[in-house]
Amino acid sequence: MAVMGVQLVVSLLAASIMQKMAPHCSFARWLLCNGSLRRYKHPSDEELCALAGKQRPKAKRDRRMNGVTDDKPLSVPRDIDLRLDTSPITAVDALVLRYFLEYQWFVDFAVYSTAVYVFTEGYYCLADPQKETNIGVLWCLLTVVFSVKVFFMVMRHYFRSEEGGERSVCLTFAFFFLLLAMVALVIREDYLEFGLEPGLAGVSSNLESILKQRGWEWTLPLAKLAFKLGLVALCSFLGACLTFPGLRLAQTHLDALRLAADKPLTQVLLHVSFLAPVLVVVMWIKPIARDFLLHAPMGKQTVQIMSDSAYNTARLWTIVGLCLLRLAVTRHHLQAYLGLAERWVEQMRKEAGRIAVLEIQRKITRIYCYVSVVSLQYLGPLILTLHCTLLLKTLGHHSWGLYPEPPPLPPAATAAPPRPGGKDGEDVRAAVEQITGVLGGIFTPLFFRGLFAFLTWWVAACQVVTSLFGLYFHQYLAAS
Repeated sequence: MAVMGVQLVVSLLAASIMQKMAPHCSFARWLLCNGSLRRYKHPSDEELCALAGKQRPKAKRDRRMNGVTDDKPLSVPRDIDLRLDTSPITAVDALVLRYFLEYQWFVDFAVYSTAVYVFTEGYYCLADPQKETNIGVLWCLLTVVFSVKVFFMVMRHYFRSEEGGERSVCLTFAFFFLLLAMVALVIREDYLEFGLEPGLAGVSSNLESILKQRGWEWTLPLAKLAFKLGLVALCSFLGACLTFPGLRLAQTHLDALRLAADKPLTQVLLHVSFLAPVLVVVMWIKPIARDFLLHAPMGKQTVQIMSDSAYNTARLWTIVGLCLLRLAVTRHHLQAYLGLAERWVEQMRKEAGRIAVLEIQRKITRIYCYVSVVSLQYLGPLILTLHCTLLLKTLGHHSWGLYPEPPPLPPAATAAPPRPGGKDGEDVRAAVEQITGVLGGIFTPLFFRGLFAFLTWWVAACQVVTSLFGLYFHQYLAAS
């Protein structure tokens, strides 16, 4: 352990446990298959024919023996008194779910990533290892990358849809979020306090001294432009990926409120959970949040309620608490989605005409088979927001308020080049120290603070826009 380091040992242990325990103990599987979620089972041909007053359909073999060769699909009236049976979702039932293995791996990895991060935070608090790399940051970065990969996987599924309407919606929102990201980046720091501009200014000044030594200072404006264009493109991509999760969240929120009509406390929690991204967005609007708390009006005077560092800490804890609240109401949203089968049957009874038996069975089965996709759409933004917040705290040198805030680190100086004639091990170590010193001097905590503050705010802003549009769509457009 002394050779490998405590963090590396814990990281390897967590990866081994995740691989070995996944078939036996999985948080993602427990979330779906703990017995609290009930799925609606599709009716059989015999049950539908009995409700329609028909005889039991003959098998194809009997029909051929009787000389009946037509393959006319079996149909029933739409207004039959169909009541769907329910059963709890089990681990065996979950095997047929679409993207279930991807959902299980992603959610379990996020859980282990959070556990490793919590351990490293406690380790740094107690041992204070200055020369060790924080492996919890690496786990959080991987979780952010996998979150984007999962979003892209689900969005690619919509792009492959035969109807094509989902593709148009994604492209429309991608263009809209492209414009919105441009607007957000040009707003002054007096209104949106990301700290991105001071961070970029620090990177530019540190990078300029390095480029001047090689005569490449002319590339500095191009690098700044490329960074901002890349950030805008990333924001547009994230906005397109978060479009359908936001629309789905609005639908399940409305249905969950109907299911909890006689539970006022549950309704309050659902409302707070739904409005959580709005609160996250507001916390970075300086005149409304920071200026109000640091200079609260009290008659003719102003009172400072908390300091700057205390406000940063309170903001971090607020986001973590809102993520935990949204996780706590996951079951209500997933059960509301599964209830779409019953709502579809109720809507079918109000229509006239006949409907194919196979269409009824396909519709009810399709709703259940996509519950893992809906789970990814619900938990994906939550996991992305949480781990961006954790990265903001660590790389931005914030504090949880549980122990003294670490002093700001001095800018890293560029290490001297390795001396010729030394041993190979010393040369490699000197090269690593030189590269680490250069990167540490360029990408400062001020830059990471601005970058991850902006990404955390942007994910919340995308959820606000898409979920509010989803409310309007499901309440007014879809009902008309």
